[in-house]
Amino acid sequence: MGKTEEKKLAERLKNRDRTAMNELYGLYSGYLFALCCRYVADRDTAKDILHDCFLKIFSSIGRFQFRGEGSLKAWMSRIVINESLKYLKKTAGNDILTSADNLPDIPDEEDGPDVDDIPASVIQEMISRLPDGYRAVFNLFVFEKMSHKEIAGILGIKENSSASQYHRAKALLAKWIENYRTEHHD
Repeated sequence: MGKTEEKKLAERLKNRDRTAMNELYGLYSGYLFALCCRYVADRDTAKDILHDCFLKIFSSIGRFQFRGEGSLKAWMSRIVINESLKYLKKTAGNDILTSADNLPDIPDEEDGPDVDDIPASVIQEMISRLPDGYRAVFNLFVFEKMSHKEIAGILGIKENSSASQYHRAKALLAKWIENYRTEHHD
């Protein structure tokens, strides 16, 4: 969507244009659902969260400020990520890393494994199997390009806990990737 179309769509949304709401949903629901699934492993729960996110998007569109092409998508993405993290914190009793802290340490590799020969859907499925805390930190660091300091602030944890969770997630994924290769390439 170009800058002009995106800005016009945002204005129509601010005017409560129902056609614009349907258009926005049609354009972005797939992307936002996939984004939500990065954080919340259960697809039915992710659908519920996405529904709530669209309600929040439509009710708070008046506060959105257009800052150039892609700003509407970025703004909605932030809402989806925040709502997904809020759900994870709520279900983990505000301690998103509790379940992950009980897992044993896994030796870390300096560089991650090569994944060029593994389908993206398989990698996605592996990420979705990570414990909630690992998955949240991994996604925020890798996909959202946040620093461990930023992640710590968002999740209410220490910076070194964020780094530790990231390295554990990466090591666990490396182990699963090697297992996948063994099972599918021999």
